[in-house]
Amino acid sequence: MGVRKRNTAQALKDSRQDVAFAKLNNCPTSPRKMRLVADLVRGKDVQIALQILKFSTKEASRKLEKLLLSAISNWQQKNEDADVENAQLYVQEIKVDGGSMLKRLRPAPQGRAHRIRKRSNHVTITLGERINTES
Repeated sequence: MGVRKRNTAQALKDSRQDVAFAKLNNCPTSPRKMRLVADLVRGKDVQIALQILKFSTKEASRKLEKLLLSAISNWQQKNEDADVENAQLYVQEIKVDGGSMLKRLRPAPQGRAHRIRKRSNHVTITLGERINTES
């Protein structure tokens, strides 16, 4: 690895040192369905986001709830002395990207075949702390 790449990799590693995030790769749900649920919790406080995901009827909400709990746990590991309730954590960023696609063929009339695309996605949740400007 060259010096420039090493320095860039080290800078990226240092920038992620103070940010708590969690990733879910190859989730077998289409990205469109996952984005519907992700838009519900983007920018919300962590406690409110957990309640929204817990009582949502969508299948993707179960996976996002588990991922959010994992991100909270990652934040607790980085900040051992801090308390989650007093920290004012919120969902700073949530990204849903398309993943790999399983391609299948389904028989159709008159000897034809229709292509079935089973989509998957990658989700990344980043947590941040709200800073009080009131003094």
